[in-house]
Amino acid sequence: MTQKVEIGPKWLFLIILAGLGMFGPFAIDALFPAFGRMEAEWRVDEVALQQSVSVYLLSFAAMSLFHGPLSDALGRKPVIVVGVIGFGISSLLGGLSPNLPTLLVCRALQGICAGAGQIVSRAMIPDVFEGEEAQRVMAQIAMIFGLAPACAPIIGGYLLGWDGWRGIFWFLVIYAAVLVALVLFGMKETLPAVNRTRFDGRFLFVSLYKVWCNPTGRLLACIGAVHFGGQFVLISSAPMFITNLLGLGETDFWVLFVPLFVGMIAGSWTTSHFNDERFRWRLARTGYTIALSAVAVLVLFAHLPATAALPWIVLPIPFFTYGISLVFPIQTLAMLQLFPKYRGAASSVQSFISLICNALIVGVIAPAVAFSMQSLMLTSAAFTVLSASLWAWYRKRTKDQTG
Repeated sequence: MTQKVEIGPKWLFLIILAGLGMFGPFAIDALFPAFGRMEAEWRVDEVALQQSVSVYLLSFAAMSLFHGPLSDALGRKPVIVVGVIGFGISSLLGGLSPNLPTLLVCRALQGICAGAGQIVSRAMIPDVFEGEEAQRVMAQIAMIFGLAPACAPIIGGYLLGWDGWRGIFWFLVIYAAVLVALVLFGMKETLPAVNRTRFDGRFLFVSLYKVWCNPTGRLLACIGAVHFGGQFVLISSAPMFITNLLGLGETDFWVLFVPLFVGMIAGSWTTSHFNDERFRWRLARTGYTIALSAVAVLVLFAHLPATAALPWIVLPIPFFTYGISLVFPIQTLAMLQLFPKYRGAASSVQSFISLICNALIVGVIAPAVAFSMQSLMLTSAAFTVLSASLWAWYRKRTKDQTG
């Protein structure tokens, strides 16, 4: 039986967890409004700038395989502190970049460090909480995580008035510095030495291998990867959606991200208040029903000239993200609870598969489909249908195994 620790004020612990989980996604979306200015300054096209997100996600994915196992062996706090400091330094270098190739290197360094916050903070929840309370806290944190992709492009658009696109990187440096101070002085270690795994290179790979070789764990990782795919297609296509398809400007990203944010927050809030084991699977089924219905309406609206524009085309989005967010904490907790001795490794594998999927969406799929409203919404629908199908398969397998 694992030993639990006292964390001090719960509200402070949750604020720190939320801050750690937000800075990685924030660094993705905050840069979208700056694409127009970066194109003009460096004489590059939109597709080339999309690679700044792909590079970030790929390096994030590669290192995410190690953040979790390292935290299982060394403790959560040291891995977080080193990662956030590295993120702050790479953000500083990014703001000083004279050209796109240099920026891509800095974005890769950012990605390498960013997972220390998002992945390790997720693994800390079952360190401290159990059962229904763990699901409630996971949902509350997911609700706050929704602030990052929703607020990042809005804040990024207004930071352009500070020092152009470089002001976004200065903001990230300040964010990292505040987080380091909060972790060092406001957060206790949640993984006592008695609960840690052995620290050696071979064991790190063994823990990842054990998670990946578990058929149920592998299926849950794949479900998590495509679950946010439909939503991430919209997020990663934001520069084209806002400027090309809707004809709006660099401070108008709220038109897409506020509806996204409202649905995500509402879904996570609902999950946090219906965390009884008896309702968990029913809640997931309800979430998928709502998401599939909403994305079907999005596809319909995209194909009708009268509704393929504002305000109609964004009206179903909150319902879509609401359904997606109902399911996410349930999926995440199912993955972590499957591996009580390797929670960090489980979080790493789940994040790695999701990030590889997101990098593919940003670098290949979004540029290929964002030329029209119809193709964009059909792609979002395809990811949602795939996620729902895989989840139904997972539920059937677990029911069969438990009789």
